[in-house]
Amino acid sequence: MTTRQRRGMIIKNTHLKPVEINMKTRTIVVEPGQEMLLTAEEVRDPVLREHLQVRSVSIVRPATEEEEQEFRKEQGIRG
Repeated sequence: MTTRQRRGMIIKNTHLKPVEINMKTRTIVVEPGQEMLLTAEEVRDPVLREHLQVRSVSIVRPATEEEEQEFRKEQGIRG
């Protein structure tokens, strides 16, 4: 059986006020209308999941492998 490779996601704040999300790996503030890339690990964070359930942020689309690699490089994240 093949292990499924998890990917990051692009999220977007669809509200009129900034949304602060305090995840285990980092705290982010997403401004109204702003899109932000999250790593595959961050997508599984329970705090982010709560924000998705109450719709303070929405998933735009999965991140491409290239986007996630570039983001990890910029942030100094190994993996």
